[in-house]
Amino acid sequence: MGVVAAVKPKDIFAADEWAALTRVSGWRGLWLVAHAWASIIAIIAIALWIGHWIAFVPAIALIGGRQLGLAILMHDAAHGLLHPKRAVNNFVGQWLTGAAVGSELTAYRTYHLAHHRYTQQAEDPDLSLSAPFPTSRASLVRKVFRDLSGQTFLKQRGAQFALAAKGLPMLLRGEAMPKGRETSAGTILNRSARDAGPAGMSAPMGAQAAVTVTKSTLRFLLVQVVLLALSLSLYGWTPYLLWLAALATSFQLALRIRNIAEHACTATGPGDPFSHARTTRANIVERALLAPYWVNFHAEHHLFMGVPAYRLARVHTMLIERGYGARMTIADNYASVLRLVTSPAV
Repeated sequence: MGVVAAVKPKDIFAADEWAALTRVSGWRGLWLVAHAWASIIAIIAIALWIGHWIAFVPAIALIGGRQLGLAILMHDAAHGLLHPKRAVNNFVGQWLTGAAVGSELTAYRTYHLAHHRYTQQAEDPDLSLSAPFPTSRASLVRKVFRDLSGQTFLKQRGAQFALAAKGLPMLLRGEAMPKGRETSAGTILNRSARDAGPAGMSAPMGAQAAVTVTKSTLRFLLVQVVLLALSLSLYGWTPYLLWLAALATSFQLALRIRNIAEHACTATGPGDPFSHARTTRANIVERALLAPYWVNFHAEHHLFMGVPAYRLARVHTMLIERGYGARMTIADNYASVLRLVTSPAV
């Protein structure tokens, strides 16, 4: 198939409007990264101050939402939108956001841009995230259980570590990854909500491509060691265990629901670009748990991927005011999306 049709910004926005919408701030992206980490620290501190295990349940849910926030901010870095200086953008996107949740900026950037180019077509590397839908409610319940019980996390990380072990000897020998394998590596490293076993994950990758997974895994483990060391030096094991519990449970579920909401049961083919991604209106609770940092404005992001996350809400308002709302796929909330993509049948 051909690439997805593009919208010309000049057909919708005046030149000065477009320049303002696409300007990358030198401080707002960094502030959002600081906000994500400060929120995680505050949530843990409040749970420890309450001092009862029952406080850990909402804490884990909220931490998972901020971990998704870190992944979203890495996504902005992949588009070069986190900071106007490329070196700062890439460092923050690699080390202060992506590595903490097990993602790798460069590999993600390569495969994610392919996702934008071929959205909802056979060549889309993310198509498998939306292709199973609609599905039965029973199937979705089973997926949710696997996420919240830690099974998804263990399967994904087990597959990642297996590939890393394969690539480690090559990394130590200084062998480079062949050109063109970044997309496969990015697919493996950034589909934490996908149900795929080790064989399914490794099949698209040659042995040398595992070098990228190895590097990403080492970064992930290094960040975990730093977080654990900080936890032990300040309070003991509990803060890190809360972080890890969220990474293994609520983060997985938030990531799955985000993936479902963005493209499941939307239009396929290279036709109208307004219909390939879904925007989901989110209340304060949904923004805390499922839609941090304006990620719910996904239709706007696909239409204009040069707009930083913190201006997507403005783009949404402008599109509605100018009469484009009827062409867009917009859901009232995340519950309505889950109802849409499921059926009572088993």
